[in-house]
Amino acid sequence: MIAFAAEPLIRVLHDESRPDLREPARPRPVRLYVWEPIRAGEAPAPLVVVSHGTGGSGSDMRWLVDPLHAAGFRVVALDHHGNDFVGGYEPEGFLHPWERPRDVSFALDALAKEQPLGPVGVAGFSIGGYTAAALAGARIDPGILLAVAKGEVPLPEIPEFPGVLEALRAKYPQDEVPEGTLAPAGDDLSDPRVRAVFLVSPGVGAMVTRESLEAVRVPVAIRWAGADTITPYESDTRPYLDHIPTASGRSVGPAVRHDDFFAPEPADPTARVRAGEDAAAFFLERLG
Repeated sequence: MIAFAAEPLIRVLHDESRPDLREPARPRPVRLYVWEPIRAGEAPAPLVVVSHGTGGSGSDMRWLVDPLHAAGFRVVALDHHGNDFVGGYEPEGFLHPWERPRDVSFALDALAKEQPLGPVGVAGFSIGGYTAAALAGARIDPGILLAVAKGEVPLPEIPEFPGVLEALRAKYPQDEVPEGTLAPAGDDLSDPRVRAVFLVSPGVGAMVTRESLEAVRVPVAIRWAGADTITPYESDTRPYLDHIPTASGRSVGPAVRHDDFFAPEPADPTARVRAGEDAAAFFLERLG
């Protein structure tokens, strides 16, 4: 039985290089939930950064945080601005996922200024899985995003923000979506400090390029839910599993659903427990 970690230290950092989505004159906020390692040593403890699913929060990722912390890691969970229920929703938070890995790299920069970092890993759920993969080198195809923005490719329903594409268009009224605004999606967002990543029911798999996945070199472990209709295996998980040469993974059960990882009363309460334990074992092997 995994014991719950102590309450985290909560910090709000500000990235001066990117604007707040509500008040552009202000810098982008990045909220951190920090659990220091249980056992202090001479060398910095390995660090695992946890990225939440769309519309979630780092504060709601205890099923991943607790087993990692119990295994001796320093754990930092983030809130991704505009896409977390603590700070509130903005359409860009849901439709500009490439800003998420930049949040992680910014947080690592800030933490490294305070003390040396130990070996770094990243774990993520749903679109947080994409976030982790992007830090290992996965890149979104901006052409697919442009087709979605123009209505040429249907956008999957986002229960946390119905009508999100219309909300984005209303916020930035224009006849055509400038291609340049979507170009950063194709940037190399990998971070050389990240040594291993763990993906749980990862999202955005249908939008990442095969070439970028084939270039990933860090170890990647993947877990998915067999009855997931939010990030289905064939469209979202399989591209990562099939094309990343270092990837391995398995289903956590044929009847497990996407929301079994976060619902207050999941149909299979063991699914997230098993995924969290697997993440801890993976990072113990890869980060020490």
